[in-house]
Amino acid sequence: MKSILLLALIASTALAADTPTPAPKKAPKRAPHPSLAKVEDVAGLPRVLLIGDSISMGYTLDVREMLKGKANVHRIPTNGGPTTNGLKNIKAWLGDSKWDVIHFNWGLHDLKYIAEDPSKRADPKASGSHLQVPLADYEKNLAELVKLMQATGAKLIWCNTTPVPAGSDGRVEGDEKKYNEAAARVMTAAGIPTGDLCTHANAKLKDVQLPANVHYSPAGYHYLAEKVASVITENLPKK
Repeated sequence: MKSILLLALIASTALAADTPTPAPKKAPKRAPHPSLAKVEDVAGLPRVLLIGDSISMGYTLDVREMLKGKANVHRIPTNGGPTTNGLKNIKAWLGDSKWDVIHFNWGLHDLKYIAEDPSKRADPKASGSHLQVPLADYEKNLAELVKLMQATGAKLIWCNTTPVPAGSDGRVEGDEKKYNEAAARVMTAAGIPTGDLCTHANAKLKDVQLPANVHYSPAGYHYLAEKVASVITENLPKK
């Protein structure tokens, strides 16, 4: 009897050893943000390019709808990130297409605090944390980006950076003010108009922005889109 039990134990152990370990399940692939979908131009309408981070992704679809029949509204195929990312990719984003209007922003990623891993936010007060793009570099990068975009012959519109609230992870409340001041110097020197999205957001911030977060509710993004669509409309080519 003992021999039979021993043989059964050996057999079950061998079977377990031969059974392949199931591969860990991969997390489902995240669907692309709907704002990144390719746009087919309507012939005869001016072409608009939106450049910006996730805030711009949030208002893209509403802006597109608001300008339906007035303009073909495209956007860069990704989150624009900081100005350093813009410098690496701006030529590819602009491509060989003719743009009538370019509405652009960088800022919230520049003023973000990071540590060793630039893809992750860091506590601004933690040892080793630092701004992703210091203010002086931000101003210099913006000036270079403006030159590259001006070469397209498009009408440029600077969209200033929306508010950083208290408790926002990896950012300091109010830092957008000094970054917007630096950007204003660049835009004034280059003769580029500003769409003051920061003031527009501040007018209803408690109603439209998520708590302790730089992002917005769906109604909040619609509210931002109203300002963006309005300033673009003002700068479309006259018929």
